[in-house]
Amino acid sequence: MSNMAHKTSWETNEKKREGFLASRSNLWKALGPGILVACAAIGGSHLVWSTRAGAEFGWSLLWLVLLANLLKFPFFFFGQRYAAATGESLLAGYKRLGIAYVWVFLTINILTGTINIAGVSMLSGALLSGYGITAISVPHLTVGVLITCGGLLLVGHYKLLDSLAKIIITVLGISTILAVVLALPNQPEIAAEFVAPSPYQWASFAFIISLLGWMPAPIDLSVWSSLWMFSREKQTGHVATVKESTIDFYIGYLAAVVLAVLFVALGVLVMYGSGESFAAGGVGFANQLVSLYTASIGEWSHLLILSAAFITMFSTSLTCLDGYPRSFAACSSLIKDLPPEKFQRIQNFWIILSTILASLVVLLFAKSLLQLLSFAAIVSFITSPVLAYINYRVMSGENVPKEFRPGILLKLLSWAGIAFFTVMSLAYLYISFVS
Repeated sequence: MSNMAHKTSWETNEKKREGFLASRSNLWKALGPGILVACAAIGGSHLVWSTRAGAEFGWSLLWLVLLANLLKFPFFFFGQRYAAATGESLLAGYKRLGIAYVWVFLTINILTGTINIAGVSMLSGALLSGYGITAISVPHLTVGVLITCGGLLLVGHYKLLDSLAKIIITVLGISTILAVVLALPNQPEIAAEFVAPSPYQWASFAFIISLLGWMPAPIDLSVWSSLWMFSREKQTGHVATVKESTIDFYIGYLAAVVLAVLFVALGVLVMYGSGESFAAGGVGFANQLVSLYTASIGEWSHLLILSAAFITMFSTSLTCLDGYPRSFAACSSLIKDLPPEKFQRIQNFWIILSTILASLVVLLFAKSLLQLLSFAAIVSFITSPVLAYINYRVMSGENVPKEFRPGILLKLLSWAGIAFFTVMSLAYLYISFVS
């Protein structure tokens, strides 16, 4: 009897162990879309706007950085949750509301997508020039980056993107934590005549809107994560559960929030009060970005940090050049009711077209890196109330199982976000075009 009991206990424990291992394996298979969103976010909003917020205004805007992450949380969260709960993309949910909503998304994204791809790629090109490539201008280096990214996506598709993202997030996270820790005891003395600027004046309002526009990322990216879930499913053969997709989202979003705070800290610890401000030109800005790290880690780390920053921005360019065309292709497929087997061909077309359009923007209109990035971020913020509202409507639809629809806290947070984005957008438009 005791042997039988021992055997039964062993079999029970073995089944539990196998179940635990299978659960871990399935979770690993589900990880990816949320991390990709973080990868796209960290390149633009963090390296540019978080560091500038700290360098120019000290800790004054840290609360706003955290508020932006909080208020955008529901709308990013809805992207993966909707796909896991319903088995269809967020854009398919848009179509359920009416085909006009798909057209609205496509129109907004054609404008913001081209600008955003051009902006992040131009920072990649500026960082690339830091390797001593002076014979080629930053705009032409940027076109080279765009063509390279487009070629890689046409050949490697989602698998390449997913593999790079996990490595890059890890490397950048470790580098940034190390830089902040080393900068803490080595802060430069603030000059006696230094007067702390206030961000709470109309002259700084455009900067605040830019910061909010890309913090942690434009709301457009919520659609990308829902589409990437199906690519991840195709890659691994595993259909992510709501719980698994939620964990993936939390990991990516938390990484984006923590790194946003660290980049603000880096700007404060290394540049605030020094009398130095970021250059408007691409090369100057890129050099200052790298110096934020080398000032605390040491000059020996220059090449290492330059490479980490370039790889980060290159991956952001790669992610954007996949995400926007992927959402364009999904919109085209939904509008025309095209079969799934045509999706890859349509996406490839949009990748090529987006590469061409972004290259033209860089060559013809981008006289200043910061001007281009500012315009892209402002447009992203002004369109955020519209996309936030649509995401909320979709997630509250009758086709979503009741247990996965927004609860009271998510509802309150969603409406607070929509109201905040709307008021701030209207205020910016009034100041810019009326007053």
